[in-house]
Amino acid sequence: MSNRKNGTLYIGVTTDLTKRVYEHKKQFVDGFTKKYGLKYLVYYELLDSIEVAIQREKQLKKWNRAWKIELIEKINPNWRDLYEDIVK
Repeated sequence: MSNRKNGTLYIGVTTDLTKRVYEHKKQFVDGFTKKYGLKYLVYYELLDSIEVAIQREKQLKKWNRAWKIELIEKINPNWRDLYEDIVK
């Protein structure tokens, strides 16, 4: 999640991506994403299990910012909000 191109980044894990992104967009939950206005889904990965997803989340959180931006821009160079892609 981000608030704009090259803006603040948030990495999380969920078993229901559509629901969780909606909650972030509507700022239903107090916390980091609400504080920084992170409403745009700019990158996501669908993985086989919650265990694998948690491991990937931990891995990505250790990455430096430049690597995270490079990962986003490989699939989403304009930082388009991908939410509409997942609710179709």
